Amino acid sequence: MTPLKPYLIRAIYEWIVDNNLTPYLLVNAEYPGAIVPQKSVEDGKIVLNIRPQAIQSLALGNTDIQFDARFSGKPLHIYVPVAAVLALYAKENGKGMIFDQDNENETPPPEKKTPARPVLRVVK
Repeated sequence: MTPLKPYLIRAIYEWIVDNNLTPYLLVNAEYPGAIVPQKSVEDGKIVLNIRPQAIQSLALGNTDIQFDARFSGKPLHIYVPVAAVLALYAKENGKGMIFDQDNENETPPPEKKTPARPVLRVVK
């Protein structure tokens, strides 16, 4: 199965935007591969405003989130692995979701195998 987290991110983002609120993305800025403005990082984390009016070319993919934004007047392409997302919430009321980081690297449980059906032989 594909991971649930990217689907939740897309759904929560749409819900926040549909309600005319500002979606904030809390990111582990130290996660390998994350490209974020380092000057805005505090305690290894960064909050990114991903309101459609504040960014361009938003792509909420299954493995990463990418968009273009300006920080201190300078354009920057942001790249965030989905595993680096700590939370997605509305700025105005804090409603959204905090993601459990403990399960990020867990492998899915093994698939249950159905027992083999016995072969019946007709003896004449």
